[in-house]
Order: sequence, then structure tokens, then C-alpha cells
Amino acid sequence: MMSAAETKSTLESRLDALQSHFTWDLVFGKSIIVRLRDKLKDIGTDERNFWLGHVYNLQGFVHYHMGLVEEARSFLSKATEAFHQIRKGDSDEGPWLLVNYGNLAWLHHYLGEDEESESYLSKVDALMKEYPSPSEDELHPEVYAEKAWTLLHFGKDAKKQAADYFQRAIRMQPDMVEWQTSYVLGLVSSFNHEMILSTDILEKLRAAKEKDPENIYLTIYCLEQKAKEGEDIKDEIHELAEKILMNPVGSYSGIKPILRLYKEHISYDDAINLAEEALRKHPDDRYLTWCAALCYKWRIINGKGTLPTPQQSMMDRATSLYSDVISLYPDSALLKKIGLANIYAKSREAVHKANQIYQELLEQDLEDLDKQMLYNFYAKHLYYNCREYDMSTDYHMMAAQIPHQTSARENSIKMLANNTRRSKNRRCREIQEFLENLQDYDPVQAFNGTT
Repeated sequence: MMSAAETKSTLESRLDALQSHFTWDLVFGKSIIVRLRDKLKDIGTDERNFWLGHVYNLQGFVHYHMGLVEEARSFLSKATEAFHQIRKGDSDEGPWLLVNYGNLAWLHHYLGEDEESESYLSKVDALMKEYPSPSEDELHPEVYAEKAWTLLHFGKDAKKQAADYFQRAIRMQPDMVEWQTSYVLGLVSSFNHEMILSTDILEKLRAAKEKDPENIYLTIYCLEQKAKEGEDIKDEIHELAEKILMNPVGSYSGIKPILRLYKEHISYDDAINLAEEALRKHPDDRYLTWCAALCYKWRIINGKGTLPTPQQSMMDRATSLYSDVISLYPDSALLKKIGLANIYAKSREAVHKANQIYQELLEQDLEDLDKQMLYNFYAKHLYYNCREYDMSTDYHMMAAQIPHQTSARENSIKMLANNTRRSKNRRCREIQEFLENLQDYDPVQAFNGTT
């Protein structure tokens, strides 16, 4: 008979072998996990969302790591219910529950509820016997798909791995349209909106659109490509906007990307009007408040010079919305506060408020990723709004020194590289030496803005 210690060791070995959020070595810091919690909440609870079970699964994992155990338990239970609801035409139980049951096994173990943990381990074993993977050397395609969807939320390198997992899942189970759609959306989202898609990805996008014609995101990406090819897409944008306004509220509704299309292909003012219309229909929705605030920021930041007096009402509306957003996202408000500062910086009378916000943020104890983003934004604020060129250079260097591969770091390195091409810049040699001492610095990529 095994001792208690041996029993516990056997249990932990079985848990370690599970495919679960708790065994996938997901890398995150406190700020990332908090932002992820808010992002998942903003997706909403539309029961037609194929990924709702996966959303709840990841929310359970996130809340556990935030120390919110009962919330974690609740979300994992909701995940089970969502999978039953979404897949009810297939079977009461199936391989789509493998990760969910694995998560529940881990959660009960962490809570000292090992009998319940054993029960879920048994359920996993039963599902694996009844639904073996089509390939002996690979995971079940349902597991690959959920792992891929999860990794889409964890940075650039994780997204590359997500693409591989989606491909494996699709190869084994090619009839799952939602997997193919998410695979293609992940590929397209890795491109800058201004970039022309490669022929290969463009073909994948069009093929996915044929199989999933009602998908809002595929439609938006296809419209962007038509615009890049010189077609007038204004009428199609208006039609799509009407459809989106009838969708359930949430970040998966397509409201943010359609607003981006409005600002890029119609006008900033039309984007604002659309956002305000959506907000009138759902005045208490925080995600729509955030979208409306973004539209005002786009309009104000991209205006020429400072705002004249007649547009003070626009400034007032923008700062009011941003203040609301900051209070609605109290734990992940850094980027929102930076946005508010950048709006203030466009008014001569309010530049001091922008400086005050930045100083308060610089005094906070932030994680490296947040510091990097803040230094990059502050460097640009110093350069464009304050004409403090030397100090701007210092903060770009501070951002570049933090070795996380992000768009903020790429931008700071690009700005520094551009400075070395200005012969009148007295710090050219200093900046050049600094860049050369960065281990991953590539001067060709830096000048192209793709470090």
C-alpha cells in the first residue's frame, strides 16, 4: 500500500502530464495578467461565440494567478457549461473538455481537494480512451486548437507557436471552420495595417472568407486589402457598421476594427459619430466607452498643431471619456493615462496637465514591460510636444535598454537610429555606440523600422 507521500507524488506526476493552462508554461507578469483579465472580460458572454468555453477556461487560470480562487472555480465551471452548450449537437462530453477537466484537476489539487482532483483525472483518462488523437505522436486536435487560441494572447513569440498548433489541429481535423478562421486571423494580425499582405497569406485570407463568410474580422481584413488595391470601400464599410451595431456588445463584435476603417477610409469625425451611436445604445458598457475615447484621441492627436478654441468641446468630451475609462479599468489604466496625457499635450492651456500625468507615472513602481512602453511614449512627448530633444534621446535609450522585444522598443531603436543620420546632432557618435552595444541591434532593420 502506498504511503501518503507516495500517493501525492503519483497524483502530481499525473497532473504534470495533463494538457492544461497550468502545465503550458505561459509566461506573464502581474501587469500582463491584469490586462489579460480585462481583455477577456471585454469579450463578453455571447453564447454564439464558438470560443466562449476557451475564454472562461483562460479566465479561470488568470483569476487563480491573481489569488481570486472562488472566481477561478466559477469561471472553470462556466467553461464546462459553455462547452456543453456550444457542442451540444455532438455529444454530452467530448475531447473539447480535455483542457477544462485538466484545469479543474489542477485547481482542486491546489486547493487541497485531492479527491475531486482524482475525479477529474479519471474523466480526462476516460475521454482520452474514447477519443484518442488521430496521430499517436501528437496531441488531440481539440487540445492543439485551445492551446493555439490561448497563445494568441501571450505576445509575438507565442503567436508564432499558436500558428503552428492551429496548423496541426486543422491538418488532423480539417472540417473545423472556426480553427481555420482563427489561424488566418492570427497570421494577418501579425502584419502592420499599412502593409500589403504576402500572396500566400492573402490566398489564405480569401479562402477562409469563402468558408466563413459571416465572420466580421475576415470581412474587415478583406476590405482593407481591397482599399490597398485602390477600390472604394466606403459603401461596404457603412453596411458592415450597421450589421456590427446589431451585434451583442463585446470586443468580438467588431466595433473597434470598424472604427479603425472609418478613420482610415472615411473620416475621424464619422468614426466618432459611429462610436457615439454605439455608446448611446449601451451607455454603461466600458468597452464602448474605451472605443469612443480612442476615436476622439485619434481625431485630436492627428490634427495639425494645437486645437483652436471652437473645438474645446471636443477636448472636453475626449478628456471626460478618458477619465471615465481610467476609472472603469483601474488595474490596467497605464495606456489610458498615457492617452489622456497625449490629448492634453495638444492644447497649449493643458500641456502642464500632460507633464503632470507623465511625472506621476514615472514615479510609479512598474514592471519592465510597462516601463519600456512608458519611456517610449514619454520620449515622443518630450520630442514633439516639449522640444526637449536631449531628454527625449535619453528616454528612448532607456526604453531600448530593456530587452523585451516589443513595438515600443522597436520604435525607440528606430528613433535613435534616425538621430544618427542627422549630421547636426551632437550626440550622433554616442547614440551610435549605444546602439552597437545592444546585442540584437541590426542597423538595416532599424532604419526600416523593423528591429
